[in-house]
Amino acid sequence: MNKFMLSITASSGEFYQGDCEDLTLPISDGIYGVQAGHNPVLVALHMGILHFVVDGKARDVLVGDGIAEVTPAYVMVLVDSAENPEDIDKNRAEAARIRAEERLQHKQSMHEYYQSKIALDRAMQRLQTAAKYKR
Repeated sequence: MNKFMLSITASSGEFYQGDCEDLTLPISDGIYGVQAGHNPVLVALHMGILHFVVDGKARDVLVGDGIAEVTPAYVMVLVDSAENPEDIDKNRAEAARIRAEERLQHKQSMHEYYQSKIALDRAMQRLQTAAKYKR
């Protein structure tokens, strides 16, 4: 299978850089698939599972919102966060969910409200992902 270069960078630093055979990106209305030779495009990413294949082995990464630049030979992914599903601390994610729900119970500015909603969405996504991928 043809390969292309994949670079995944989170706000905390480089997460992955290397060959890729197949890539599925999480977007707001589903998923977006990429293979070598894909037409150039810029894609807005939504928090979810980014799936890619390297040397026939599948890998999943939980990514935050971001963008992906797709060209025929490489894909550059820039996201708020990226973590292996197996590395998610379920207790920490549950504590974040509780904190976000408590903040939503109090009167807030619209900006604070949206920040709390984003925090709750992220915590819920992390909990769902941890439950799905824990061995």
